[in-house]
Amino acid sequence: MPPPTSRSSKPWHAHLTIDLLAYVASYTIFHPFVAWVVPLSLRAQRTPYHFTSFIVSVTYASLLTAFYAFSLINKRLAYGPPRKVNLDDEVIVITGGAGGLGLLIAEVYGMRGASVAVLDIAEIKDAESRGIHYYRCDVGDSAQVEKASSRISQDLGTPTIIINCAGIVNGKPLQELTPSDVERNFRVNLFSHFYTNQKFLPGMMSSANGGTIVTVSSVLGKIGAASLSDYTAAKAGLIAMHTSLIAELKQSPNRGARNIRTILVTPGQLATPLFASLTTPSNFFGPVVEPVEVAKEIMKMVDAGEGGELSFPLYACFIEWMNVLPASVLWAVRSMAGVDTAMKNFGINKTR
Repeated sequence: MPPPTSRSSKPWHAHLTIDLLAYVASYTIFHPFVAWVVPLSLRAQRTPYHFTSFIVSVTYASLLTAFYAFSLINKRLAYGPPRKVNLDDEVIVITGGAGGLGLLIAEVYGMRGASVAVLDIAEIKDAESRGIHYYRCDVGDSAQVEKASSRISQDLGTPTIIINCAGIVNGKPLQELTPSDVERNFRVNLFSHFYTNQKFLPGMMSSANGGTIVTVSSVLGKIGAASLSDYTAAKAGLIAMHTSLIAELKQSPNRGARNIRTILVTPGQLATPLFASLTTPSNFFGPVVEPVEVAKEIMKMVDAGEGGELSFPLYACFIEWMNVLPASVLWAVRSMAGVDTAMKNFGINKTR
């Protein structure tokens, strides 16, 4: 007889997180359809209109519906209407696609028959069998990016979807960083986004259907962290660059530019080799995010032709509000959260 299937050694409550509770609530008590079931059920029982229970339930359902409607209108005004996406006509370029989040996205799109080009210095085994076109390229080198872009255009056509996932981390205090550490960090984590966008944007703008640009930043770009000064500075730069890019595209008279959709991704700690040695201070409030969940949400927005922002886990959506706290309270919160002590056991020079 085969041995019984091994189960996780974690207790059941270890899988309970605030994100899970929020997800369940969004499809139950915070969903407009479910909210309207209550007053409809009350009327089915012939509850009079003037009863408090009926008035409260209708008011709650109305407010929830108005909130959802406002959210949709807000997103439409901020990021524009969705563009039409047909994977048969799209050419997808993924930087840092030889591992982690980038490889997950590349493999899924490859299995779906899309034209996928991966730019990375690390090789991908059996790339062709996975439906991936691999191009060895240091995305922190503008000359190599330009050469790769020419080859991709010749082999696959004009790129229409750019997913910038490339990233490295040194994990050293500021005074221990060497000039080469700093230079390499900014070349890969920040400059590569400038190089790929500059090379591939003209092709997108030439098409009336535009394209999609995905910028993978980090929640640390919003709050900083000890022993990550170079990494967080680059990620903060990506957030600012993304905002500036949106403004430029909105102002452009080019129709293709106005149809380019942008997606900013600011995840918390991902369960990838890049931060494998880190432990989260609170698994309930700050769970480690599985790359497959992030990949799924990115591809969902890309496939829908939408623009917007993705933040994981839940705390990442509100982390910026920490900066409005009084300085003494802010540093007390950072201390309790363990933001500035998380890198103590981190390995040097790991890549995504």
